[in-house]
Amino acid sequence: MTQTWTTLAVLDWTTKRFADHGIAGARLEAQLLLAHALQCTRTQLYMNFDQPLGETELASYRELIKRRLAGEPVAYLLGEHEFWGLPLTIDASVLVPRPDSETLVEVARAHRADRGAACRVLDLCTGSGAIALALAKELPAAQVIGTELSPAAAAIARANVERNGMVGRVEIREGDLFAPVAGERFDLITANPPYIATAVIATLAAEVKREPVMALDGGADGLVFYDRICGVARDFLVPGGALVVEHGFDQAAAVRARFEAAGFHDVTVVNDLGKNPRVTHGLAR
Repeated sequence: MTQTWTTLAVLDWTTKRFADHGIAGARLEAQLLLAHALQCTRTQLYMNFDQPLGETELASYRELIKRRLAGEPVAYLLGEHEFWGLPLTIDASVLVPRPDSETLVEVARAHRADRGAACRVLDLCTGSGAIALALAKELPAAQVIGTELSPAAAAIARANVERNGMVGRVEIREGDLFAPVAGERFDLITANPPYIATAVIATLAAEVKREPVMALDGGADGLVFYDRICGVARDFLVPGGALVVEHGFDQAAAVRARFEAAGFHDVTVVNDLGKNPRVTHGLAR
């Protein structure tokens, strides 16, 4: 870059580079990364669109562009991501929350007719704590426990609990699925477990492969965690309590079958915003 690079010129150049590289939302990503490099807001970028950038600023931005083109997710570059209107600290130890998971939150909260009533919620495979925190936000009298096998991910989830002022209402426990809540009962259980078949992981997009394999690998058929969750979830639900899980778009029939085999009733599959079957839920007897 030998010419004078203004904020707008840099954004235009980066947007084209990202688009040529096949990155969806190229303009938005260019804005997010430049705002991060300049330590300002996206609005401030356009308030100063004709401002020339210094070499230090350009060098910082170039490094972010290089890492993004190499497949590093934007959330990892920024160190944060927003989900359900909540700011979350994010790093390479956790999965980046997807918009698809908002469907899980919507379905789960609908199971609480009186959202102001006290209840107990369990979020399995909580990762960054995104779903646990979203449900705590939607159900203000709920006590929410998130369980997470990865100590590094659990640390991020706890940081997000504190960041969002939910200490005392959301608790993160380390351990495998239900192990940290042995003997306890809940009104609502949610899970967005790993659901990609092991052999498929190598074929995923570069940025997805940067995410922790532990959060992606669902075993040989991608359904190992649904076998484990559905098989025992009723032991942790009060009568009439609900189990709500997210899954791959092509796994709805298999997950539904597991719900029904485990004795859940009123089992229903819900589509996400892209009209793909994404969430299955049912009630315990």
